[in-house]
Amino acid sequence: MALRARDVMTTRVVTVGPDDPVSVAVHKMTELRYSALPVIDRRFRLVGMISLIDVLRHREDGGSDSTRVSAVMNPDVLSVPPRASLSLLAHRLRSYGELRVMPVVDGSTLVGVVTRSDLLRVRTRPGPLGRLIERVKGGDDLDRLAAPPPGRRRGATLPATSPVREAMTTEVVTARAFELIDVVAERLVEGRHKSLPVVDDQHRLTGLVSEADILGKEPLSGRSSGRTVGSVMTKDVVTLSPDDSIGSARLLVAEHGLRMVPVVEGGRLVGVLSRSDLV
Repeated sequence: MALRARDVMTTRVVTVGPDDPVSVAVHKMTELRYSALPVIDRRFRLVGMISLIDVLRHREDGGSDSTRVSAVMNPDVLSVPPRASLSLLAHRLRSYGELRVMPVVDGSTLVGVVTRSDLLRVRTRPGPLGRLIERVKGGDDLDRLAAPPPGRRRGATLPATSPVREAMTTEVVTARAFELIDVVAERLVEGRHKSLPVVDDQHRLTGLVSEADILGKEPLSGRSSGRTVGSVMTKDVVTLSPDDSIGSARLLVAEHGLRMVPVVEGGRLVGVLSRSDLV
């Protein structure tokens, strides 16, 4: 029986209201490591989506975090009904570059969300017996909704003149070009990463592999079995130097819609800078 959106969606969805200040949305996204949040009204109707890139662009235009979410969110939201097939979901998440979260709407009411990570779970989940055990233990929902691992404690927003090295994450999870796609897909799912830098034996950056790269043109076909990261990774990678300013990094991320930028010094990977590091 073909899986539908309702079979893989997360139903306990973190949201914000259109009248909430942007600061509330930023707090939820950075603390829970979400890239975007659905915006719902008092009747639980979906009215928009707000993402970290929306916030960065808002700030680059001189906007304040006291501004209402409704003024910053994207009101033109692409959604699917609970009965939508996973192939349709996969196609939309793969085709729309910045779209990582797909709201699931019944009528006009938000009932769940599906992310690219949820689709990777379908690809990497165990067989029927293993899935039954997961359901009995509650593994699927608990893992999907679990709090993220502790990371660098965030303080006040750094000045635009500060160097990137003061905001970047230095303990970086990476991939290797010779690794199998399915192995790296599990690493992405388990660590709730959206993309991973690809390095060689000398820790030199050779590429970047993302959820979208792994899902490919036929996300649920399983044809990636046996293929390596090197065959799907992006090789032309935009990078930063640890001495670049936070201001230039924000502008780069806002203009190009980047989720994560590797930080390279002398050809070697020394850290990564994500949208959440910049807000």
